[in-house]
Amino acid sequence: MRCASDFGSDWVNTMSDPWAEAEAFGTILLYPENDLPKVQRHAIEDITDVEKMKVLRPEDHKRMRQRSEEISIYNRETAGKLFICGWVEGPLAAWCDIRDINLAMTDLYEYPDKLHRALDIITESAIAFITPQVSAGAHCIGIGDSVCSLISPELYTEFCFEREKALVDYIHSLGAMAKIHICGNISAILPEVLRTGADIVDIDHRTGPVTDALKLLRPGQVFSGKSDPVSVVQDGDREVIRSSSTAFFREADGRAILSAGCEVTPGTPSSNLLFFSEMAKELSPDR
Repeated sequence: MRCASDFGSDWVNTMSDPWAEAEAFGTILLYPENDLPKVQRHAIEDITDVEKMKVLRPEDHKRMRQRSEEISIYNRETAGKLFICGWVEGPLAAWCDIRDINLAMTDLYEYPDKLHRALDIITESAIAFITPQVSAGAHCIGIGDSVCSLISPELYTEFCFEREKALVDYIHSLGAMAKIHICGNISAILPEVLRTGADIVDIDHRTGPVTDALKLLRPGQVFSGKSDPVSVVQDGDREVIRSSSTAFFREADGRAILSAGCEVTPGTPSSNLLFFSEMAKELSPDR
């Protein structure tokens, strides 16, 4: 909430924390001070462990409960002032969190049946996790399926699309909005990502121009992005930030939320982030 106030952000959210579900599934993590979590042991070390997986009950797991508690605090302290966004891991990203990304990639080819079973359980667990977050006051639920840019469009269609769409549809059924984030270059799968119906589709700086995809946008559907968090937001001067922001806003024909393409780095100067926020107001003065 202080960050939103200090830097003129329109929202508060519960990220970055992709590990709540992984820990509930059994991944063992270390949480260093002022650093990213470190995996000590993945929950699924052998593919046969899939048979032991069960749909998560959020109320049974402390860190899943805490996310809803965070949203309750946001709702109490910022109601009517800021957009509140909860979060769930997308199916394939969650699998990588509990399996190890290298093994997860080979599972797509070596154990597709077992992977489908695992992804179904993960998707059902995400649906269960969405419910208390919306009940606590989330206006939107983000879906982070970061690794989908690393697989082919065919594999995305087979393993991810329908499950992501099911999450979006469920979020909409509760009266909330859906946001989807996939790191990296998603040009090849962008039409399918838009077809999930997510209201907000994040665009990383590695993704090519979105101009051709404008015709695929549904009413109310917008892009969010796409300034490089390092070369623009962290290291850029005002002219670089202005150029990047303006270019994306024009590229998206104004159907855009101004944002870094992925997470803002700890080394970003406060002055740069403040100016980035100023650009949002300059580009959309009547918002």
